[in-house]
Amino acid sequence: MLGSSVEDGVPAEVEGRAMICKKLDMFPVECIARGYLTGSGLLEYKASGTVCDIPLPEGLVDGSRLDHAIFTPSAKALIGEHDENITYDAVVALVGDDIAARLSELTLKIYTTAEKIARERGIILADTKVEFGYDAVSGSITLGDEVLTPDSSRFWDAATYKPGQAQPSYDKQYVRDWLTSAESGWDKSSDAPPPALPADVVARTRSRYVEAYEKITGKTFS
Repeated sequence: MLGSSVEDGVPAEVEGRAMICKKLDMFPVECIARGYLTGSGLLEYKASGTVCDIPLPEGLVDGSRLDHAIFTPSAKALIGEHDENITYDAVVALVGDDIAARLSELTLKIYTTAEKIARERGIILADTKVEFGYDAVSGSITLGDEVLTPDSSRFWDAATYKPGQAQPSYDKQYVRDWLTSAESGWDKSSDAPPPALPADVVARTRSRYVEAYEKITGKTFS
């Protein structure tokens, strides 16, 4: 939780910009919930008609809304590598039946709750990624890392949403698009590191993040 005083354990010099954290034994799973088909899920669907081996109806396109949100986990990759979509059975193999079921339940609960709130504010939450760990002190599965930010979620403008095309977004997709464009000059398949982001790309990405914040919270970002 955010600290507000020295009594909370936060020194006065960092008050308001520091957090008190607890140590968790993180599960090696990226817990992803999808309510819409896009990104890596769309690529798999085009190849096999499935996402993480979950069969989906025929005829879906980029941005199609799913009948219900699905749990589509991925394995945490080593630094510098890409996460890989895995099946639910693979999660069971990693963490066991009970924990796998709980991770799925919690992930979908977070997504469905947030999706409803965002939709009421004119934002579509297409998918989101969360991570969980085991709290040895309380003996509970605990949400760790960020949650529902433009870095871990896809946010689309409900007013311009149209299946069958890439959706204007309020998330880091703008950065992905620039990195894979001819303008960046970067070959994703090469061993070369990605180039530094130009100042205008940083500024435009920031403006999207701020707009998402203000639309969802109804507050002015400062």
